[in-house]
Amino acid sequence: MAERMTLPVLPLREVVLFPGVTAPIGAGRPATLRAIEAALATPERLVFAVSQRQNVESVNPDVLYTIGTIAKIGQLQRGLSGMQLLLHGEQRGIAIHYSEREGYLQAVVREAEEMLPINPDDPAFVALHREARARAAELGQKSGLPDEVVQQVLAGVNEPGRFADLVAGYIDITPAQRQGLLETLSVEERLRRVLVHVQRQIGVLDAQEDIKSQVQEELGERQREMFLREQLKTIQRELGEGDERDDLQELREKIEALDLPPEARKEVDRELGRLSRIGRESMESQVIRTFLENVVELPWNVRSKEHLSLPEAQQILDEDHYALSDVKDRVLEFLAVRQLRMQQEDAAQADEAKAERKAVEVAEGESTDAPQATATVPAPNTAVKGNDDDRARGPILLFVGPPGVGKTSVAKSIARAMGRKYVRISLGGARDEADIRGHRRTYVGAMPGRIVQGMKQAGTKNPVFLLDEVDKLGVSFQGDPASALLEVLDPAQNDSFVDHYLGVPFDLSEVLFIATANFIQNIPGPLLDRMEVVEFAGYTEREKQEIARKYLIPRQFTENGVSPDNLIIADEALAEVITSYTRESGVRQLEREIGRLARKVARKFASGETGPITVNREMVDDLLGRPKVHPEKMARHDEVGVATGMYYTPTGGDIMFVEASTMRGKGELVLTGQLGDVMKESARAAWTYARSHAAGLQIPDEMFDRDIHIHVPAGAIPKDGPSAGVTMASAVVSTLSGRPVRHDIAMTGEITLRGRVLPIGGVKEKVLGAVRAGIDRIILPKENEPDLEDLPQEVRDTIEVHLVSELGEVLALTLRGATFREGRLLFGDEKNPRDVMPLSGGYRH
Repeated sequence: MAERMTLPVLPLREVVLFPGVTAPIGAGRPATLRAIEAALATPERLVFAVSQRQNVESVNPDVLYTIGTIAKIGQLQRGLSGMQLLLHGEQRGIAIHYSEREGYLQAVVREAEEMLPINPDDPAFVALHREARARAAELGQKSGLPDEVVQQVLAGVNEPGRFADLVAGYIDITPAQRQGLLETLSVEERLRRVLVHVQRQIGVLDAQEDIKSQVQEELGERQREMFLREQLKTIQRELGEGDERDDLQELREKIEALDLPPEARKEVDRELGRLSRIGRESMESQVIRTFLENVVELPWNVRSKEHLSLPEAQQILDEDHYALSDVKDRVLEFLAVRQLRMQQEDAAQADEAKAERKAVEVAEGESTDAPQATATVPAPNTAVKGNDDDRARGPILLFVGPPGVGKTSVAKSIARAMGRKYVRISLGGARDEADIRGHRRTYVGAMPGRIVQGMKQAGTKNPVFLLDEVDKLGVSFQGDPASALLEVLDPAQNDSFVDHYLGVPFDLSEVLFIATANFIQNIPGPLLDRMEVVEFAGYTEREKQEIARKYLIPRQFTENGVSPDNLIIADEALAEVITSYTRESGVRQLEREIGRLARKVARKFASGETGPITVNREMVDDLLGRPKVHPEKMARHDEVGVATGMYYTPTGGDIMFVEASTMRGKGELVLTGQLGDVMKESARAAWTYARSHAAGLQIPDEMFDRDIHIHVPAGAIPKDGPSAGVTMASAVVSTLSGRPVRHDIAMTGEITLRGRVLPIGGVKEKVLGAVRAGIDRIILPKENEPDLEDLPQEVRDTIEVHLVSELGEVLALTLRGATFREGRLLFGDEKNPRDVMPLSGGYRH
């Protein structure tokens, strides 16, 4: 067993002393000084140097490690603040017990026995020792030590354990890592750990050297650039081309002419001061200059003179757009409210100015012998402006509708009617929050967001700002642009909108924001809540013909160099183009087809053909090729298991056929035609209704042992929605009962298991699609009766509408030989009554 000894304890802070290493130590704590004095009083002058676990002033056994170094005190120098001494590590020691004596700590210590390898000549151990020496020599050289000094120090230590302790005492590692090496009693393991630390230090030094080389190279390029710029300045002065200070002075004058808010003025003046202190050769100079130029170009207090006249606004809307009566009414209501509010604000400002003049006159006329506290009292009915800006704010409009129905052009007409500038930005596909808020100037290539860029483009503080395709905003790891728009479109916040590039508030409260979208369900709820929805419906075919005559044909004739006198498009030819070559709610594709037709005729004229050309229906196929669109037409005769439904897509309404057929099987339901989940549920509800009402529907029980197959044609097109419920029920009951469905009637409506018919959407588009297919008898849910007022008058005069609330009423209308009386569905040979509730508006019953 190793010899035990009692030694004074020398606690070390952030220092670990290794055997064989001599280190200077500074001591100043009273307990440490007493321990040193006690050691000096002995002939051996030994202490137990052990590191503290925590860097605390007051030391107790709990903060000391167990393993330390038995060290001998060498040279010592006393001073006013304590002692400076050299400690030489002799041997590792393990503290068995700590105790306090006469104001200092002492420890019962025994020497720690190192674990030597069983075979010191083992090739692996020898290779480890040599590799550690080679890497230690390399580290010394890379650290800047002379080669002879490094070799001399390493040659003085031959024992592997002492060598590991020597290197551990000088490499740059944390105190905890040093303590871990001190506590490693296995020489081989200690060598391996030291080698890892040495190799890591070599890697750090190599990386530092690479960085230093790159910096030196970059500095060399900068010095060369500065030298060339100085030469360029000298050449410019010789040529009389002026100095950069002239540009800076011009920029300063522009900034001083701006009426900036205090916060923006402070930031701009600070950046201008920085720009004047640094040279043009600085990398930051161009960044600051670009920022200041953007600030100068923004309309901080430039406004368009707004004028509002409702008759003039209505005239502009009628000139620019045909139909869209509901949209025009909503826009005129919006402009009327804005006009009245402007008049009220002007009157309030006039009353306030009058009250202030009166208060000044009263103050000037009063005697000054007895000073009085005077206050300006606002006139009655005068709005007092608070910190939150209590001005009435108008709604933010959201135009929702299919493509090509005039959403963007209506926004242009609003700007024209108000006398404001118009600016448009497209948000389709924007996936980065910086698209709205801009990039911070710390990034290379930073720029303002689209909002600030749009304001700069408008040049005024109160433009009509169109946010196009707001429903097509994306989301990515870079942020959600829809969330960034919340501040822009909130009247309570957008008076202090902060673009990341500007870094100062910019007032957007006077901007009239208008957004457009095709699918309202794609807009996040909080964003939709900030806007007032104005719906744009599709055009009827007659409306498309009028729009083509008034707008599209003249525009395409002008663009293609065709004179109206040389090319005449007959009404039947235009109707053929609309029905057989376009399939849309708007007129965008129609204009393209008219342009194609005009170009075909222009080619004939360019080839030498003369005389006016009248395009009739037969010539359309020759000029435009075979028809591109094949709309559904009314079936020619009644069939069992085939019912006619109606559907609505963003391109307009149309009819569809639902086919049902039975076959041998196990009573299962088969659905095809690429149906969505909601449509599949409607089919199952129709199947369940038929089974639960089989007796009343006169369906034999054995029919439910057969499989029933429901198919909706055009299988390549996905279909979904609940409005095909009544159509599926009619087809299912027809094929199970063997009764044919009337081919001249179209239907739409959602059904329940109890047979109730629920309301649906898109009534106008669906009815127009049915009329286009040649059907004039329509079945609609009773609750959709108010939606019929949206239909054009010429359509209402030609259709017969049946409003139903129960599925029995639907079957009585659609199945041959069925009637519905007193809440019961009856079958027989009775004449089908036409006792439909009369509707106003010219419906035929």
